[in-house]
Amino acid sequence: MEPDIAIRANGLTRRFGDLVAVDRLDLQVPSRTIYGFLGPNGSGKSTTIRMFCGLLTPSDGQVEVLGHRVPEEAEALKRKIGYMTQRFSLYEDLSVLENLTFMARIYCLPRGRRRARIAAALERYDLVSLKSRFAGTLSGGQKQRLALAAATLHEPEILFLDEPTSAVDPQTRRDFWETLFNLVDAGTTILVSTHYMDEAERCHRLAILDHGRVVADDEPDVLMANLGASVVEVETASGQALRESLKMQADVLSVTQLGRRLRVLVRPQQVDPEALVRDQLQAAGIDGSAQLTHPSLEDVFVITTQRGPQARESLP
Repeated sequence: MEPDIAIRANGLTRRFGDLVAVDRLDLQVPSRTIYGFLGPNGSGKSTTIRMFCGLLTPSDGQVEVLGHRVPEEAEALKRKIGYMTQRFSLYEDLSVLENLTFMARIYCLPRGRRRARIAAALERYDLVSLKSRFAGTLSGGQKQRLALAAATLHEPEILFLDEPTSAVDPQTRRDFWETLFNLVDAGTTILVSTHYMDEAERCHRLAILDHGRVVADDEPDVLMANLGASVVEVETASGQALRESLKMQADVLSVTQLGRRLRVLVRPQQVDPEALVRDQLQAAGIDGSAQLTHPSLEDVFVITTQRGPQARESLP
């Protein structure tokens, strides 16, 4: 049985003068899932989200969100979506409670429901003790909780999160993601952009964007299983010297240094990738060990984005 689709985009394009920020994007986001956007800066993630929200008009193509054509039916869509921007966008000279009250009125919540939703949000996002504090005095994690509380006050069917954890510590990020899964369990669809690989792995499905195009789109485990390259991990104290030697090999796609380890991505037609690396160790007179290892999502990211939009198609 096919899942319900919350967002459908076909040929979606956005130009800013001569710059093509989003280039003929095709996408389907299943309902009641966390769908991730991963990509370099300038890859089109934020622009795409803003078009989905009806904040930007596409230059070409079509998009439907919850069955509403955007931007034609953007007004009907507004009360069904929540949007949390990269930067804190609430009023810093208002208190936590005043911000939530203001947002509840913006969403036109009836007075009785407004009070109940604000009380529930204060409790759910651990803001009760902070409700009289000015938003500008909150820490990064506290501001994040307030922004999420404001974005979900009206119980949106879809929640758009644009790099929501860029200014918080790892524990706060972990707690934040637990909250997202609770929202999905309650029926919310979430589209989140991120730069963190561990967050991308938490998504039910993931699209990697580069130069405004989708260069990969699947479940994270499937993307890693279908990397289209062998991964060799090297242990050596002379990583920099070996790295330069390996980068000269035609079958080596990428070399990444992680302390005393190197992760080497090798073209799939290379029959014995371990031997290729060991030969380079020997030729350079470097002590070290090499063995095949499992692909990571970072490996997928490197393969699909290192050569621009055609990277994926160019791999054998």
